Amino acid sequence: MKGKTAVGLAVVGMEEALARSVRRAPAVPPEVPAILEEIRNEGAAAVRRWAEKLDGFGGPDFEVPRAEVRRAVAELAPALRAQLEKVIRQVRKFAERQRAMFSDLVVDFEGVAVGHRVLPVRRAACYAPGGRYPLPSSVVMGVVPARVAGVEEVVVLSPRIHPVTVAAAGLAGADRVFNLGGAHGVAAAAWGLAGLPRADLVVGPGNRFVTGAKRLLYGDVGIDFPAGPSELLVIADRTADPALVAADLLAQAEHDPDAVPALVSFDPELPAAVNAVIRQQLAGLPPDSPARQSLANGFAVVAGGEDGAVALADALAPEHLELIGPRAEALAGRLSSYGALFVGRNSAEVFGDYGSGTNHILPTGGAARFTGGVWAGTFLRILTWQRVSAAGLPALAEQAAAMADAEGLPAHAAAARLRLEGKHGS
Repeated sequence: MKGKTAVGLAVVGMEEALARSVRRAPAVPPEVPAILEEIRNEGAAAVRRWAEKLDGFGGPDFEVPRAEVRRAVAELAPALRAQLEKVIRQVRKFAERQRAMFSDLVVDFEGVAVGHRVLPVRRAACYAPGGRYPLPSSVVMGVVPARVAGVEEVVVLSPRIHPVTVAAAGLAGADRVFNLGGAHGVAAAAWGLAGLPRADLVVGPGNRFVTGAKRLLYGDVGIDFPAGPSELLVIADRTADPALVAADLLAQAEHDPDAVPALVSFDPELPAAVNAVIRQQLAGLPPDSPARQSLANGFAVVAGGEDGAVALADALAPEHLELIGPRAEALAGRLSSYGALFVGRNSAEVFGDYGSGTNHILPTGGAARFTGGVWAGTFLRILTWQRVSAAGLPALAEQAAAMADAEGLPAHAAAARLRLEGKHGS
């Protein structure tokens, strides 16, 4: 069975699936440069105009008053508050162990001391999508590791902000909360417009417009990585329950019309079985669920063996990679490119979304080939220093001068040799 199914994942050959691994990151929508240029030229007025047009914003200020944040926390249903607080505790505990891996460093090379200091960025903006659904979990995933890293000021951005998102920001420890998002919100954070403090770093998932803005604004502001529409690759064998596989694929497919659900199977019968269950489960989702569109982005492949499955998974470098079946543990050690790995039938990807402890802000579009997800280290800077003693000066100055001469840079050589004359103070 090849080609598109009526409803479900298209079954394709390994060649076609591998061809998808060389895709470029999703193109920046053409509207994004135009939005950014307007905001660059007009400032806060353009931010407000785009917020009114795209988000229906009509308030006097983008910032959510502190009293409203406190009220959102107080009015949160007790059961939901308890679960949110548990998520925060688990994400914080994991982030604290990550932060503990970093320390200041000093190394001595015979009179030349070098080292580094570990310092957080001063201000971080944590983005949480808010257009289709409220995503308080994304607030937690941004704010908590930033706080653990020691960021001085943490702000939250989310368009059409929902009270549960506001409450999550308050519980997680955000300093300020803004009812603003989209490309215009990212620009406001990057440039310090419309009441937002200028951020040093913007992190968080978003649609292709948010991701496009982050790409274009990198350099004006730091970013985590491309964190666009969700992706899930499931590798499974004949023992896998089609209902579980279908449920996990649909869970990711419902995030966004651009999401990519995919399956690699060692059993030629499994894709058809999964597609049959997808059709059943899809019937229970709302008629306007994005899953009905995003399934068309996905695919299923029948792999002849583990080598092919590993090669395809590492080439795709998916945001989420799920392993189901007796081969899961053995395969886990062979795979090296993914945002987050879920090993075994019990390790559902949605558990990573909702607080098993690891972060769910993850690289997409193949970016897992060169970066991992958000973590405490995302918010840290390694600042190096050096201190040269009188004993260490002669050898280092000669070394530097010789290298400068070899590179044809006489001013560099002079700056090194002058220090050997001993006439220029301490």
